[in-house]
Amino acid sequence: MVADALIYHPAVSHYNRFVATTGMPPQQHHFRQLVRKAMRLGKFVEHFKAAAVAADAKPGSIDPVVKYLAVGRQLGYAFYIAFDNLAYFDQCGIRKFEGAVRMQREAYRAWLAGLACNIVAGTYQLYNLRVAARKQRDGQDAEKAVEAKKLERDQRATQLQLISDICDSIVPGAALGLANLDDGIVGLAGTTSSLIGLFAAWAKTA
Repeated sequence: MVADALIYHPAVSHYNRFVATTGMPPQQHHFRQLVRKAMRLGKFVEHFKAAAVAADAKPGSIDPVVKYLAVGRQLGYAFYIAFDNLAYFDQCGIRKFEGAVRMQREAYRAWLAGLACNIVAGTYQLYNLRVAARKQRDGQDAEKAVEAKKLERDQRATQLQLISDICDSIVPGAALGLANLDDGIVGLAGTTSSLIGLFAAWAKTA
């Protein structure tokens, strides 16, 4: 049968052997996590600055709802990275302390809070974009047609970001015990979020 020929083809067997040899041992996976966390050391300062910039936005320059949700998001991310940085010193053995586990839990809480702000902001913006698109749909002139296309692009970008944030929220949610999910689902959520990020970066360069 064709299926048997494909399954038992030497190329398929070769691929399976290759995949088996490229699996990452637990020690290497742990090391990679530590390296990734080390690259985030001190980045909480950037998020605190971004929160201050958002808070200082002039009245009328930005929707107040979006403004305060942006402040909440940046503060959530800032505290997440700050707590995660403190836990890092225990995880890599530089400085062991009893509160490391608690720090990691606080980091997850802050991350989830920041993501929650972004999810609410994304939902709010998506609603506003759909209302604006509905108004533009009745227009017939070229200027309104161009504006309608822009609104469609903005809607797609906002939808993708919303899906990405929801996927990201599964990770801290599972770590905090708010959702009883196995590692496979958590990993799939993280992978989906990463792929969306790659797609968004690619779209910006198109």
